[in-house]
Amino acid sequence: MCVQNMEPETVHRKGILGRSAMVNNPNETMRVIITVLVGIIFGFFIGKSIPVLPLMKLNIKSALTHDFSIVGNKSTGGSTQSIDAISSFKNNTSNSTENQIMTDSSKIWIPSNPKGAERLPPGIVASESDFYLRRLWGKPSEDLTSKPKYLVTFAVGYDQRNNIDAAVKKFSENFTIVLFHYDGRASEWDEFEWLKRAIHVSAKKQSKWWFAKRFLHPDIVAPYDFIFIWDEDLGVEHFVAEEFIKLVKKHGLEISQPGLEPNRGLTWQMTKRRGDHEVHKQTEEKPGWCSDPRLPPCAAFVEIMAPVFSREAWRCVWHMIQNDLVHGWGLDFALQKCVEPAHEKIGVVDAQWIVHQSVPSLGNQGQVENGKAPWQGVRARCRREWKMFQTRMADAEKSYYKAMGIDPPNFTERH
Repeated sequence: MCVQNMEPETVHRKGILGRSAMVNNPNETMRVIITVLVGIIFGFFIGKSIPVLPLMKLNIKSALTHDFSIVGNKSTGGSTQSIDAISSFKNNTSNSTENQIMTDSSKIWIPSNPKGAERLPPGIVASESDFYLRRLWGKPSEDLTSKPKYLVTFAVGYDQRNNIDAAVKKFSENFTIVLFHYDGRASEWDEFEWLKRAIHVSAKKQSKWWFAKRFLHPDIVAPYDFIFIWDEDLGVEHFVAEEFIKLVKKHGLEISQPGLEPNRGLTWQMTKRRGDHEVHKQTEEKPGWCSDPRLPPCAAFVEIMAPVFSREAWRCVWHMIQNDLVHGWGLDFALQKCVEPAHEKIGVVDAQWIVHQSVPSLGNQGQVENGKAPWQGVRARCRREWKMFQTRMADAEKSYYKAMGIDPPNFTERH
């Protein structure tokens, strides 16, 4: 307020007098300059002597994440926001860490490596594996005298051992053999000569598709051109695996199965063996069952009892198998989503055919409930899983098309 009441001339004179005093006293000016320089130099040496504390040691990420969790637990309404906040924070932290690594030439960070292996040099990354048996001694380079090109798996119980013995003998040493034991009796098969080259996986009362989802990851079976995932109750008198593979390659099939003997265990016309064909890819079903002659079950269709997948097709199918739907019912109608065009790349090999013996051995692994036999409960769950799988697939497709902002294709399938 005082300054505002001064006359302009008075203020001007004061400024002039102040500057004149500085000019007339050079010692004062030099003292100020020396003080500033000494302060700058002193501050520089102090800064150099203090070690930089790494940000990660402060554990800021854990603290903030904990805070977000507390906020989210205070009310139901805030939980979704807290999850979004945590997700955003983790992403930002991950990106920050990645950027720090990439700017430090002494740190390895290869974004093109498999997820989780970015810190490894590419030359050491083994992203795929196999079922090849190796020795505990000798040179690793001398372990394998040959590398099988194909894989065959069976879900088995000990009571069906003789049928499996007959089936395995139809597969040459060009096949790796994997037995999924659902009855826990994996150690009782020593009577068979081929046992020494088989892989055994045992889990009681589990299905073929439960095993497949957990032990046939695409990166595990990557060395194999074709993967057979078969039931145990198949008659193979008229089947030779190598000849089957030749026909599959000849006709460009990505998903296939042998034809089924017409008079036993037949459910669908598509899988029925035709005596005048090497391979067939289409059929006629009951009126109204096929909305399109190129869709299941009139085409692009094989059953889940004895399917054969190419490496590429299996990579897709594996991702479609649900963890909790262990019987696989409904998969056969959805396999056509994994190859294109499905009506040309899915087919039945008539010249190499099998018999479905319909032995309810897995059904007997069920449990008596409400006076019903074990197999009845198993069959009821199979049907329930079929409906659940259909619903999940339909909902997933609707969600995808909605997110893309486009109308879903207008077609229906007979299930």
